[in-house]
Amino acid sequence: MYIADLHIHSRYSRATSKDCTPEHLDLWARRKGIHIVGTGDFTHPGWREELGQKLEPAEEGMYVLRDEYRIADQRAADPRFVVTGEISSIYKKNGKVRKVHSLIILPGLEDAERISVKLEQIGNIHSDGRPILGLDCHDLLEIILDLCPSAVYVPAHIWTPHFSLFGAFSGFDTVEECFGDLTPYIHAMETGLSSDPPMNWRVSALDRYQLISNSDAHSPAKLGREANLLDCVMSYEGLSRAIQTGEGLHGTIEFFPEEGKYHMDGHRKCNLCLTPSETMKYGGKCPVCGRKLTVGVSHRVEELADREEGYIREDAKTFESLVPLPEVIGASVGSSPSSKKVQKEYEKMLTELGPEFEILRNLPLEDIRRVSGGRIAEGIRRLRKGDVERIPGFDGEYGVIRLFCADELNNMEGQMDFFELLGAADSSKDKNSDQKKQGYVQMQSTGDDVQSTGHAQIAEEAENSEEKTERAPLNTEQRHAVVSASPAIAVKAGPGTEAAGRSDH
Repeated sequence: MYIADLHIHSRYSRATSKDCTPEHLDLWARRKGIHIVGTGDFTHPGWREELGQKLEPAEEGMYVLRDEYRIADQRAADPRFVVTGEISSIYKKNGKVRKVHSLIILPGLEDAERISVKLEQIGNIHSDGRPILGLDCHDLLEIILDLCPSAVYVPAHIWTPHFSLFGAFSGFDTVEECFGDLTPYIHAMETGLSSDPPMNWRVSALDRYQLISNSDAHSPAKLGREANLLDCVMSYEGLSRAIQTGEGLHGTIEFFPEEGKYHMDGHRKCNLCLTPSETMKYGGKCPVCGRKLTVGVSHRVEELADREEGYIREDAKTFESLVPLPEVIGASVGSSPSSKKVQKEYEKMLTELGPEFEILRNLPLEDIRRVSGGRIAEGIRRLRKGDVERIPGFDGEYGVIRLFCADELNNMEGQMDFFELLGAADSSKDKNSDQKKQGYVQMQSTGDDVQSTGHAQIAEEAENSEEKTERAPLNTEQRHAVVSASPAIAVKAGPGTEAAGRSDH
């Protein structure tokens, strides 16, 4: 089984990390346990030159980093690179301005060169690794097919409000409206971070398409936040067949869709998150300031859906919802994922247990408990079961995933000792859901702070509370939980802080 993340960006794209180099992409793919990673940005001349210098051919249509550029870290086998890129099309069609992003996958750098020469005649491909072209998606697809018939063309993050096939503000209602007579050459859709397969299953018009997921990473550490599970031959042909026919596409690794920053409707400036029905109630206007609300992915799916929520597609592939390991560690110990404490534990786990995906998905909990203790093992157990609480994102604000409530964190040491005595499998099944709403660990998949008033102050007050008690049998953490005067104790946690790495579609 292979893990493939095909939609990423180089340092030549805007708002990306300077570490988006072949060396660091190779390093982080190994750390994550990703077997195939897209090059991204194949249209940029400087990036193509760098790829040609630092990569060498491997299997058919695949490349591998040359040994002299590899950063020493032997946690996993050398990942393969496949040539990919994203193109932004902004054009007018049927009386409306359209803004659609497309993911293109190619069998080699020679094809990338040929296509780029043609696109350079149409627009500027030098200033941004993801070029903006005034080119109809139909015409872009026609160019790609003419110059490279074996290319794979995938509409990217199809539900994003501003830049996608079905986007609420600049997209289409049908695939045919966008691609016309070339619609039969579209075989797959990238679902994006703010939707998951069950949401897409509700739209019968998507039944004939394979659903794939990728990270759209703007920094190497964000690789794999969404990815594809493949059971195919390691070659471009095997990859192409899996994406376009489903033969060899086992399933996907997903964001929790609520984490995506466009999942629900709302208005960020007014800190207002709304359901689709509430948006309709207010006529699409913010009830606080009167301005236009941002219509989210959930709303847009609802508009195009012809099936009830909960429908399961007959040929549905499997999917797993995960969050990055540093978030799990941070949520489990009450620290930021970017803190030295969490990063030290993360490095330790990778060294002693293996790549991140292996730890999150497959490793026995007992092995995790042996290396990192009961808290982190319990966090991973809950994640695997989907035993999380979700606070949806809206209008550019990322959502929050809760693994532990504040009461559990306050009492964590004694509680986890109890978990280990009983076995983690049954440790939290009797937790009252109301308790989880009183306090929690906030965990975000992008590093952006949630605008949640008062939580930092509450956490600080809780940290400084050192009241004594007569209850001798209780340990320090237990005493703190019993006597704390705070109604809630919250610790914010996110996946990273580098602004350059932020992206969500």
